[in-house]
Amino acid sequence: MLRISKLTDYATVILAHLADNGAGLRTAVELAEVSRIGVPTVSKVLQDLQRAGLVASTRGAHGGYALARPAGAISAADIIDAVEGPVGLTECSSHPGQCGIESSCRVGHSWQRVNLAIRLALADITLTQLASRETTALLVPNLSGALGTRPSVRVRA
Repeated sequence: MLRISKLTDYATVILAHLADNGAGLRTAVELAEVSRIGVPTVSKVLQDLQRAGLVASTRGAHGGYALARPAGAISAADIIDAVEGPVGLTECSSHPGQCGIESSCRVGHSWQRVNLAIRLALADITLTQLASRETTALLVPNLSGALGTRPSVRVRA
């Protein structure tokens, strides 16, 4: 089963709260209160997000955290990369040349194509879209270059 970790889910929730706040700063304690996530977990996630350049912090009595760039410029792929590292369905998807059976494997190239399709889809979804409370029609990307000739379709999110 493909599933993001709880920390990645929490990171998305925290970033959505920062996106709602506009240019204002929020402390880790405030973010913990509005998100209902424990302060230690919020602090850890904020460190990961800051290290990845997704949030910026300001020290001092009136300090806190804010998005380092607009919500529309932060993708789901950026969030996953910040918390979990790059998406890699198989060893050869994330580290080509390091698999012991890669030279004789008949399916590795197919998994790499699937991995690329997932990566492209994640890069196409922004924090603005993730944080939206409205039901919107999303365009499923045309992955014909990565997987075959399947056309794009619209789905309700």
